[in-house]
This record gives sequence, C-alpha cells and structure tokens, in this order.
Amino acid sequence: MAAHLKRMICALAVVVCAAPACAQEKSKEPDRTGGPYVPTPQVVVDQMLRMARVNAADFVMDLGSGDGIIVLTAAKQYKARGMGIEIDPELVKLSNDSAKRDGIADRASFQVQDVFKADLSRATVLTLYLLPSMMANLQTKIFNELKAGARVVSHDYHFGDDWRPDDHITFDVPEKEKVNGVPSATIYLWVVPSKVAGKWRLKIDGSSVAEYELDLKQRFQNIDGSALAGGKSTKLELQRLEGRDIRFAFSEGPGRHVFSGRVNGDAMEGKVQLGTGKGTVRWTANRVRG
Repeated sequence: MAAHLKRMICALAVVVCAAPACAQEKSKEPDRTGGPYVPTPQVVVDQMLRMARVNAADFVMDLGSGDGIIVLTAAKQYKARGMGIEIDPELVKLSNDSAKRDGIADRASFQVQDVFKADLSRATVLTLYLLPSMMANLQTKIFNELKAGARVVSHDYHFGDDWRPDDHITFDVPEKEKVNGVPSATIYLWVVPSKVAGKWRLKIDGSSVAEYELDLKQRFQNIDGSALAGGKSTKLELQRLEGRDIRFAFSEGPGRHVFSGRVNGDAMEGKVQLGTGKGTVRWTANRVRG
C-alpha cells in the first residue's frame, strides 16, 4: 500500500510540475486577432496584384502574410520588392524558405511582427486578408502611415462606410466554397489620398483677384469646403480626390472655374478652366500653417 501511495504522489507531482509548462507552451500560440490562417487561392492573388497595378518599382507589404504567396508572386511575376508581416513563426520560416528556394530572397522577405507595430511607410502597395474588426482597427494607421498614391487591396473585407473603396470586383472562385461556403471572391481597392484638410492660399495666373482662400474639409477621399475672395465665400463643387490628383470648382460671377491638379505635400498646382471664357491657365496653392 505504501509503495502504491508513493507512486500516486510521484505521478501527481509530475502533473503539477508539468501544468505551468503546458500553460506556457499554450501561450506561445500566435494570437490571430485578424482571423485564422486561410491560404489565398492563386487566382485571387493574381487579381489583387493586377488591380493594384503592381510593377517593378513597387514595394508590396502584406499584413498577415501566411504562406507568403502574395509577396512571393509579386517578386516573381512583377520583379517587385516586398515584405510579409506574420505573427506565426512557422509560417514566416516557410515563406522565407520559399523565397530562398525561388532565388528571390533579395526582393522578398518575411518577419514575425504584430501588424499594429509594423512600419507601413515603405509600402506603395498594401495587401490584406483580415477580418472586418481588424480592418476597422487598422484603418487609421493605414491612412496615416501610407504615402499619398499608395494602393491598398483587400480580399473579401473592407473598412466599412467611413472609408469606402475606390473600386471593387467580384468573381467566381469555386475552390473557396470548401473554406467558407461561398464560391466567389471580392477584391477591394483604395488609393490613399493626400492630406488636404485645412486652409490654402490659391492664385490663378492672370486673375484680377490677388488670391483666394480655400478652406478644405476631408474624410479620407471625400473633400468639401469653400473658396473665399473679397469677403465673399463660395461653396466648392465637383470635388474629387484620388491619391495626389485633386479636382474642384467654384462659381465666380457668371461663370464657374474648374480646377484640376496635383497635391505635393504643402503645395498644389494644375490647370483651371476659367468660367469667364478666357480659356485654361495655371493655378497654384500653398497650405496656410498655424
């Protein structure tokens, strides 16, 4: 009986001692807040990269890169450079091994990192296949860190009503039915807009008006505002902002001036079709600080 009791105590001691180790091992499991790892079909990858107009000058960053297929395809087919950010060390090793095997490790690399801590500023193309809650949480970071003109492409999920996609496409993908019961995919595209909110001083070449004051409000690619000259404020019309390209109009006297141009940080310039029938001339604008 004593020997039997001793064996039971020893067995219990092993279980107790092993429990913290088991808990510690469990804590090492990746915290996949973006959703479970689901491989992206090659046909979807190809469509995402085509929609983003990827080329050899691009740096493609994939958040939640899984097996690395998006960055690897961009490097192989388009000669682009890129990086995958993934929380699972095993998938990162798999992806880096694939890059080495394919001879593209100089253009494609992968690292273990929390997507919220990743520096996105290098990306000219950002790809995503994350659940809606994660998309919503990343929205502000993506808008703030990516440069104007960068393209964001997402598989199946979007940012919601706040930042609507500039384009999207839905197509048949039969192999997806085994994964989520839906035999199709939707790809969403956003072009990161310039930050234009605030006041600007605008000048039109040859205009009798010394300068106008633009007061712009912005919510992602949606802009609104007014133009002030000689104490008179006029509401902007025909507003459009896509990447660094901007368009707006305002009425003056019997006509309407229609502006199109490019934003370059704290400056804008372009051409304006004068509503007075005097043709097209150059315009410039500079941001008012303070």
